[in-house]
Amino acid sequence: MTDLQTQEDIYVIVDAFYKKLFADARISYIFTEVIPVHEKLEEHLQILVRFWSQALLGTGGYFNNLTQIHMEVDTLSALTKEHFDIWLNHFEAAINENFEGFNCERMKNMAHNLSTIMQIKIKQKRG
Repeated sequence: MTDLQTQEDIYVIVDAFYKKLFADARISYIFTEVIPVHEKLEEHLQILVRFWSQALLGTGGYFNNLTQIHMEVDTLSALTKEHFDIWLNHFEAAINENFEGFNCERMKNMAHNLSTIMQIKIKQKRG
C-alpha cells in the first residue's frame, strides 16, 4: 500500500469512512436523522476532502468552523465519548484499509487531536 498523497486519496478514505458510519447503528442516526448528510452525501464528502486536504496537503479551500458545527450537532443530540471513539475507530480503519505511511499517521493523529478538542469544547459548553 502507498501513502495518501492527493485529494483523490483523501476522497477514498472519507467515502470508506462514511460507509462504515452508515452501517453502524450506534452512530449512523447522527448522520441520517440528526443532521441528514445522507441526503447530500457527495456535497458533504467534498467538504471533508477540502478539510483534510487543507490540513494534510496545504491546499486551502476549507472555510467552515469545524468546532461550531460539532457544537451545534451536540445541541441537537448529545455527542458522547463513545460516539467519538466509534468515529475514531471507523476513521482509522478507513485509512488503514486503503493506505499506509507518514501522511496516514499524521491524519490519524490529527483525528485524535480533533476528537479530544471537540470533547473538551462540548464539556465546557455544557458547563
